[in-house]
Amino acid sequence: MRQHVHLATTPDHVQLAWARCGSGPPLVKAANWLTHLQYDLESPVWRHWIEFFAGHFEFIRYDERGCGLSDRAVEDLSAGHWLPDLECVVDSARLRAPIALLGISQGAHAAIRYAIAHPQRVSHLILYGGYVRGWARRGAAQAEHFRAVLEMVRLGWASENPAFRQTFTSRFVPGGTHEQLDWFNDLCRVSIAPQMAVRLLEARAHAEIGELLPQVRVPTLVIHGSRDGVVPVAEGRRLACEIPGAEYVELDSRNHVLLAHEPAWKEFQRAVLEFTGADASPFDATADEPLTTRERAIIPLLASGLANAEIANRLALSDKTVRNHLSSIYRKLEVSSRAEAIVRIGPGARTR
Repeated sequence: MRQHVHLATTPDHVQLAWARCGSGPPLVKAANWLTHLQYDLESPVWRHWIEFFAGHFEFIRYDERGCGLSDRAVEDLSAGHWLPDLECVVDSARLRAPIALLGISQGAHAAIRYAIAHPQRVSHLILYGGYVRGWARRGAAQAEHFRAVLEMVRLGWASENPAFRQTFTSRFVPGGTHEQLDWFNDLCRVSIAPQMAVRLLEARAHAEIGELLPQVRVPTLVIHGSRDGVVPVAEGRRLACEIPGAEYVELDSRNHVLLAHEPAWKEFQRAVLEFTGADASPFDATADEPLTTRERAIIPLLASGLANAEIANRLALSDKTVRNHLSSIYRKLEVSSRAEAIVRIGPGARTR
């Protein structure tokens, strides 16, 4: 998957790395726990997320301060920077308004604050696995568990023995394969230093956004796993209850990060597309055989008149792979040629 990585400088002189990929209406993902713009592209945990959003949107994501390709040696990691950092990335990307915002886990706080501060710039607000209160604010049992996690991170994050990290990461993807858990363990090691991980966890633990929720005035979709082991489903339900008019979808999953093979992932995709209207396009295939994510990425390039070689170069594919995808698109759209497909798609697809 091809992406373009850029750097933006915040008002307090921290460089944030952000990436752009895909085509369509703009959607920005606020930073969440442990990302690495380059490493995530090969991830069996995150790659299907990137492919899905890049297949339907101009997808913008960034590594938070202290993490990934962004500045690692940062003095201030407090929650007060979550909104300004998101604003910095959106401004640097020069996106046409309005934009859709995606807040995953802690990213929900930044996305909510942005939607309140800039309602005219936000078309849709999507919150997945989000929470109102951090771990330290959810009662004595949660606070005690949090202190144990912090101590484990301090002692074992940089250890050659992955057992320390796996105790932590397995909570995010308890339904994951050995490959997925191994990848998550490696992500911990390559994306952040141990002392920075502790500081980021502490900032999340004390976050609280309850008093702001009634101020949200943009269409909002809240999605949460019913058995999420990282963020209790009660937190997602509270977001949906206290954000005016929010739509709520509860998924049957125990993974905090939805995995590609589980039915909940398909439900998540369907909910996002229906909510944003990204599935209501004149070039959709029949319900019996929908377009794949890769075919959706090819559609606007085909509509723009690009040749096979140009499409292949744009999407980092081989010419043969593009030909195969085009044959599949023609069949699903029930056309017999490139010219018929372009007519069937219509000019509106060029800006999707």
